[in-house]
Amino acid sequence: MREIRPTQINFGEIDISQIKFNPRSRDEMPQVLRGLQYIYITPSIRQPVFALLEKHILPEVSKKNGRPGMDLWQILVLGVVRLNLNWNYDRLEDEVNNHCQLREMLGHGDTFMPVRHEYSLQTLKDNVSLLTEDLINEINVLVVKAGHALLKKKDPETLEGRCDSFVVESNVHFPTDITLLFDALRKVMTLSARACMKQGSSYLRQNVYQLRCLKNLLRVIQTRKHSRPKNPAAIEKKSAGVVKAHVAYLGLATTLLLKTANALSELKIEEDEIEQYITHAKRQMDQIERRVIKGEVIPHEEKVFSLFEPHTEWISKGKAGVPVELGLRVCILECASGFILNHVVMQKQTDDQVAVEITRETKKRFPGLRQVSYDKGFHSPENQKDLAEILQSVVLPKKGKCSKARAEEESSLTFKRARCQHSAVESAINALEVHGLDYCPDKGLDAFKCYVSLAVLSRNLQKTGAILQQKTSLKDKRLKQRALNEALRLKAA
Repeated sequence: MREIRPTQINFGEIDISQIKFNPRSRDEMPQVLRGLQYIYITPSIRQPVFALLEKHILPEVSKKNGRPGMDLWQILVLGVVRLNLNWNYDRLEDEVNNHCQLREMLGHGDTFMPVRHEYSLQTLKDNVSLLTEDLINEINVLVVKAGHALLKKKDPETLEGRCDSFVVESNVHFPTDITLLFDALRKVMTLSARACMKQGSSYLRQNVYQLRCLKNLLRVIQTRKHSRPKNPAAIEKKSAGVVKAHVAYLGLATTLLLKTANALSELKIEEDEIEQYITHAKRQMDQIERRVIKGEVIPHEEKVFSLFEPHTEWISKGKAGVPVELGLRVCILECASGFILNHVVMQKQTDDQVAVEITRETKKRFPGLRQVSYDKGFHSPENQKDLAEILQSVVLPKKGKCSKARAEEESSLTFKRARCQHSAVESAINALEVHGLDYCPDKGLDAFKCYVSLAVLSRNLQKTGAILQQKTSLKDKRLKQRALNEALRLKAA
């Protein structure tokens, strides 16, 4: 049994519309909670948001029968707060059980309650993971439109945007062929030993000791690689030692694979997960032999950068001090008001391959979009032509030498003004990275996309809360000034 929000307030609870926030606070928590409160108290936004929550989160679950589950509103609040404050689930568990205003936003009043409601760690993980990418993106459109209404943006023909991409890192270690082989064998040995124990067999009972021996050989390779001799004889000796250490490492790995295969064959154990990791191990052994012993260069397309996050890509954007990043590119399109209108998670794509896609989709969501500025990385002759059919004004500088007509176009006042304002998108990217989007700790591609979408939504909600906070602060200043003027007038009289 799940409800969106209980219609009847219990004794001791505070109505969400009556929660007060400090308008002078510069912390993120009051701003994002203020944005969530605005959704709840505005019927034109609350009703479609609640309808989307009811449609996407377990629609087959009965509203009347069964044990009570977490309210859909609480799931949305917890997901947004977790991303915006860049918390892990352990921190979220502590805050949700102790932060007063957060508990009020969830509908808990602890003052006169006989039994205090507590959230467990597993409950938070199970419920927040119910939020899907499609649901979050649809809610984000409603939030952005509400933010534009707060800023009095009623003219549908004045929306201008800025587009850029950045890398969201996956939660993986730096990939080398020897460490990837160890990861594969560790999973093969652990899962196989567990399967043998279920059948009451003593096969692979020494798997922990054998893995320790394998790791010792791994450490020997890593230690020998670290030395930097300058004498030619020492260099040759070091190279021979590195090859010898790799041969010993591959020898033990081959022995462990054969022992595991014999145990699985004799006990007739067939598990797809074990077979998958065996395939990974054989591939890494082949690549180590080709690279170290035979001296071959492994093509980039044959490499795997994580066994547990296979979507991870090796990305080198040429940034100073950041030679390589492991994750996926994310392209965002931000409006001039600071709201993120749309985003795309790029899989084996470059900027020029997603420029038209993200612009066309954003134009469908916000028909008032008339101008977007891009970097040179988004340029291609086809993009220039396709974007000109979608937008009234395309600010996309051309790579290389420009023709006379193109140079005149890029020297126009409108083009220059948009180019000067384009760098503001870096502020939005930095805000996303600070508020949870520096790397994704969740596992799997679907969870990665959901994590990015939730970060974008939480950022837009914080922006909405900041606007409301600023309006409240200005209102308080006007009231104080009015009271001061009245006091001065009475004193003069």
